[in-house]
Amino acid sequence: MSPSERLRVVVTGATGNVGTSLMRALEREPRVASVLGLARRRPQLALERTEWAEVDLSREGDAPRLAQYVADADAVVHLAWRFQPTHDPVETWRANVLGSVRVFDAVAAARVPVLVCASSVGAYSPGPEGGAPVSEGWPTHGWPGAAYTREKAYLERVLDTFERDHPQTRVVRMRPCFLFKEESASEQRRIFAGRWFPGQLFRPEFVPLVPELSGLSFQALHTDDAADAYRRALLRDVRGPFNLAAEPVVDVEVLADMLGARPVKVPNSAVRGALSAAWRMRLLPASPDLFDAVLRLPLLATDRARHELGWEPSRTSVEALEAFLRGARTGGGDATEPMAGRRFG
Repeated sequence: MSPSERLRVVVTGATGNVGTSLMRALEREPRVASVLGLARRRPQLALERTEWAEVDLSREGDAPRLAQYVADADAVVHLAWRFQPTHDPVETWRANVLGSVRVFDAVAAARVPVLVCASSVGAYSPGPEGGAPVSEGWPTHGWPGAAYTREKAYLERVLDTFERDHPQTRVVRMRPCFLFKEESASEQRRIFAGRWFPGQLFRPEFVPLVPELSGLSFQALHTDDAADAYRRALLRDVRGPFNLAAEPVVDVEVLADMLGARPVKVPNSAVRGALSAAWRMRLLPASPDLFDAVLRLPLLATDRARHELGWEPSRTSVEALEAFLRGARTGGGDATEPMAGRRFG
């Protein structure tokens, strides 16, 4: 491949969990000439073929700068997302929904050939009774109670319109399950458990019991494996949505075995009540509505990603969770502000 045929890729949300893995994957990809990583804060992460620029997608005033950054791109990967503050859904709507619309508008104006967008298992409607894995054709109406699932589902409709109006752009939607790696543990602990929750409590000796909740069954994937799927979607002539997940399905038995803990049946209402009280007192950043959504998420069938992307996860879901637990205990992080842990803070 000649230098003129190699791709210039722009990545939004490049300093987060998926972004840091994808930036490193693109750095190793010979068909990529350069990568521009966009984030609200310029990181200390140094990569040979990567440039960095600051842009806040939630700010209408940053739209002209965003348009300038994507003007000569061969592909845009849109990863930027804010989980917090859950107490102010208007702010997350501005960042996640309106910010995404600004990215799509910039891509359309520049006639960028490829747009790869981060969707989520959270975009899906509750799964079928019996828990059979769903394909990419399952309805994407989300769960209305949680801001995260509402916003992901809304953006699926926005992308429907974008694809109809801009057929010159190849649009790919990635719908992964929960993504974990050792370096993301500190960020995820802050997002869901709070800044002051001690990571050492994730040690098995401190978790003697695992609550056995009705409906608790989910999938996990190592973030580096998700990044590999994004890389493949950039380079292959594919369109549409792709489910991403690893095996096995994680349930209370798997969690208990991982932690050496004993399953104990607990009413969902009791857990939700405790989460709700902690959230209302601002002791816990994750809202009880997200708990409701998690219990209704479908399992994902990944046949399409395996066949059309030639993708296969290199780690099991258990290995992904174990990586997260190692990072939680040791303060794992990376050289970006969102991912900072004790090693990089």
